[in-house]
Amino acid sequence: MFYAIPESRPATPLLDSIADPADLRQLTVKQLPLLAEQLRAFLLYSVGQTGGHFGAGLGVIELTIALHYLLKTPEDHLIWDVGHQSYPHKILTGRRESMLSIRQKGGLAPFPRISESPYDDFGTGHSSTSISAALGMALADRLQGLKHKTVAVIGDGAMTAGMAFEALNHAAHTNANLLVILNDNDMSISRNEGGLATYLAKNLKDKMGATTAALFEALDFHYNGPVDGHDFKQLLPALQRSLNSPGPQFLHITTLKGKGFAPAEKDPVGYHAITKIEPIIQPPAAPKSKQPNFANIFGRWICDLAEQDTRTVAITPAMSEGSDLIEFSRRFGERFFDVAIAEQHAVTLAAGMAYRKMKPVVAIYSTFLQRGYDQLIHDVAIQNLDILFALDRAGLVGEDGATHSGCFDISFLRCLPGMMIMTPSDEQELCNLLQTGYEYSGPAAVRYPRGKGPGAELNKPITIQPGTARPIREGENAALLNFGPLLNEARVAAEKLDLTLIDMRFVKPLDAQLIDQLVKSHPLLVTLEDHAVKGGAGAEVSEYLHAKGYTNQLLTLGIPDRWIEHATRAEQLSACGLDSQGIIATISARL
Repeated sequence: MFYAIPESRPATPLLDSIADPADLRQLTVKQLPLLAEQLRAFLLYSVGQTGGHFGAGLGVIELTIALHYLLKTPEDHLIWDVGHQSYPHKILTGRRESMLSIRQKGGLAPFPRISESPYDDFGTGHSSTSISAALGMALADRLQGLKHKTVAVIGDGAMTAGMAFEALNHAAHTNANLLVILNDNDMSISRNEGGLATYLAKNLKDKMGATTAALFEALDFHYNGPVDGHDFKQLLPALQRSLNSPGPQFLHITTLKGKGFAPAEKDPVGYHAITKIEPIIQPPAAPKSKQPNFANIFGRWICDLAEQDTRTVAITPAMSEGSDLIEFSRRFGERFFDVAIAEQHAVTLAAGMAYRKMKPVVAIYSTFLQRGYDQLIHDVAIQNLDILFALDRAGLVGEDGATHSGCFDISFLRCLPGMMIMTPSDEQELCNLLQTGYEYSGPAAVRYPRGKGPGAELNKPITIQPGTARPIREGENAALLNFGPLLNEARVAAEKLDLTLIDMRFVKPLDAQLIDQLVKSHPLLVTLEDHAVKGGAGAEVSEYLHAKGYTNQLLTLGIPDRWIEHATRAEQLSACGLDSQGIIATISARL
């Protein structure tokens, strides 16, 4: 058992002898527990140096070793759902010495990635895709006469999503040779919610797993388990039986998230991921008052709102901590709904509540709203229901990379009739625009970034007339229209180049009256957004100028038409030319 994260690299001679899984398969079964101990030590050390996900990885150390020991990877297929637990897999598949680069610019990706290694069979980052992808691989192999084995490892949190059951249902129909391993640790990121989690927890008390088996055998899977996922004596024979059996197989293992690291075992939510450990080179300074981040501002706002309006309900798909709804859940538990990893259901649940005169606020990361887009169109927008979408992690998010960046929400929202889209530039504007969206008659979305804002003074939120921009300064050379959190960078550029600066606040509806005024005195308009240029706020302005027949030049600044790799948010913004230096350079060139 580890009680602290090693600050220096631990001695791991057995692990160091493993260059790839072929070396692992040369070990005896008796050596595997020692390998697991050394792998756990190295994982703790490496994540302590880089930060990142490690609670889930600690829980699958033995499973990862056992799978590569029995499978013939990379010829056999191994798909890790979500990928939070893939660090041990990366270490054992030739990337051990690169682990100190993970999540850094130019370094290893934080999730499995097919371009990074032949051992990464499928790129993951969003949950509940593994069974569908694995089934596709198994069927493709069968059509080509290939005999590779295919394994999908999915957690009980990811199993709550409908997509997982759609894949299970189809797998039974095809009778494919597929092994699904349910890694049951009673966790997603937060504690699991819902009937399936309750069902699994209750029926694990049945030592033979008979009741749980009935659920999956009803789907024509051959069920095996539950098996202790940390005991090689149980795990290896169970895996071998499942791998050697034809047709759809289901192996149910139980693990402990954070296994082997005492603080993570005690607090698996808090240790889902960590920041890197910084060396202490001088006595710590006196503690400063903690500045709230954008999620904290949202959490406070919705609690204040719920005190005043009994119609307020909060809905989140397994993001109660990330969206800062913990306090709301404690104070207004009967109006709080964590629906587990089920974004489609979250959106239509809100639609049903809105139809019956409640006022739902759906707290969801921008990247995950993509998963509920049909419901957003069909169940919300067409019926013009009063729902506020609080889109956290909008824009570039840093080290988690492309799978988690929220770069496309403006594009897919602004094409929906009746949808109001708002882009706050600071904490007070977030409160104001949340209030405005809540009081709007119809669907509305407020998008805000990960992390902290500029530290604006907070006052009671006010309702803003939709489509009302906020002038910041007047200038001579061009008009810079800012949408969202890059306002400070825009200020620097506006001062340097003598630009008129407008904080637009609304993407839809635009402040058309203000734009009509600006085109008379500014031959060049520049839009700035932490969002994809294709289809973003700049495109909304472009379409407006075209519709009115204006001939002013338009320069659109935003995330370019390419995938932005993992790095710090500051590095990502710089790479996109969205820091103050890049903004100044691009506008200067156009001027």
